[in-house]
Amino acid sequence: MHERSQQMSSILSDAARRATQYLDGLQERGVAPTAEAVRALDRFSRPLPDSGSSAENVVAELDEVGSPATVANSGGRYFGFVIGSGLPVSLAANWLAGSWNQNVAMEVMSPVGARLEHVALEWTRDLLGLPADVQGAFVTGDTLANFTALAAARYQVLKSLGYDVASQGMSGAPPITVVVGEEVHISVLRAITLLGLGRDKVVRTPVDRQGRMEAERLPKLSGPTIVCTQVGNVNTGSFDPVREISLRAHEAGAWVHVDGAFGLWARAAPRRRALADGVEAADSWALDCHKWLNVPYDSGIAFVRNGPALKAAMATGPAAYIQGGEAGEPFDVTPEMSRRGRGIDAWAALRFLGRSGVADLVERCCTYARRFADRLSGAGFRILNDVVLNQVLVSFGDDAATRRVVSEIQREGTCWCGGTVWHGTTAMRISVSSWATTEADVDRSADAMIRIARQ
Repeated sequence: MHERSQQMSSILSDAARRATQYLDGLQERGVAPTAEAVRALDRFSRPLPDSGSSAENVVAELDEVGSPATVANSGGRYFGFVIGSGLPVSLAANWLAGSWNQNVAMEVMSPVGARLEHVALEWTRDLLGLPADVQGAFVTGDTLANFTALAAARYQVLKSLGYDVASQGMSGAPPITVVVGEEVHISVLRAITLLGLGRDKVVRTPVDRQGRMEAERLPKLSGPTIVCTQVGNVNTGSFDPVREISLRAHEAGAWVHVDGAFGLWARAAPRRRALADGVEAADSWALDCHKWLNVPYDSGIAFVRNGPALKAAMATGPAAYIQGGEAGEPFDVTPEMSRRGRGIDAWAALRFLGRSGVADLVERCCTYARRFADRLSGAGFRILNDVVLNQVLVSFGDDAATRRVVSEIQREGTCWCGGTVWHGTTAMRISVSSWATTEADVDRSADAMIRIARQ
């Protein structure tokens, strides 16, 4: 073996050994890092040395100092922020793709990357029951997926007035009305801000006690309008009535967008599909793959019904050195040009799971969320939401008591859950979205919550 190949093989084998050792140890360690492990990170904060170090020493330092200071969201007892774990097959695909080091901006740069991305997008579209003619784009996550889809919406609603925002900009553009629910997610508001639509100018629609938009209370719509709906409320897991909203909005010529970061995956599970009934009537959709599909960070998808509007919104000026194919290039529909092959990880997860596997993953997480709710309500604590998906809101008494339980759970380490405020009441928010979570993980975590709450 060539000397350089031997060195490469040695360092990659060492990294794989350390990664495997890290993953194997997750069940035994606390989910949150210890204070000592976090303090040890100060070892990284030093001036750049004049001389380099061996690859072996670099990887060793990264593992020995860095690994203990991670949050163990790759294990089965992390229930914060709707963060999935990386399926082993997707992690392996991610490693292999990293060795390929492909730039998926253009097919000529990576035939395999472009093809797997196309296949993964088509599989996902079909799995979620979205229209056959939608255009898909891999991006970093739900925030950029919302941005990408809403950029297409902005382009199209202004084009209907004869205004080309791609070439003329926003300074002289006709005003656009953006309608959101009172429970709109901050990722949508960030996208609205980046697009120059003004987050303080949005029109907020009332929601019901589970955070669902009330279609009958939509404002009167006229002129260029974008209505942003949500499937999978980040607190309750509830779903806006997208079909009814779409009917009302489309009568007025408005564009309907669906923020479906994790909730859109309910469409893949037959028993949960009805929750997202009617989302196919919308004009664009945003979702994450690093949530319920459980691929490594970062990975999201924007789907847009009007492909030409998406391409026009993402268009660049001509460049002599770029000669795209007749069918278009991956970068034609994304904000990024150079980017990693996110579709490779997603393809691996979908190929491994198949339809039934994705359905089982979603159903299992929902079943475990229901188990959490039953265990905690059975112990005398109040569940604040209708547990229809993977989200559970629980109060352990007054607000101060709940904050204490959340803080102690995070410190104690059996599991990790975050806090929130729901309709004026402080709550612990439990999000079950990891393939690695088992019934034993749920019971062990619920036992810790009950024990701490009763202390």
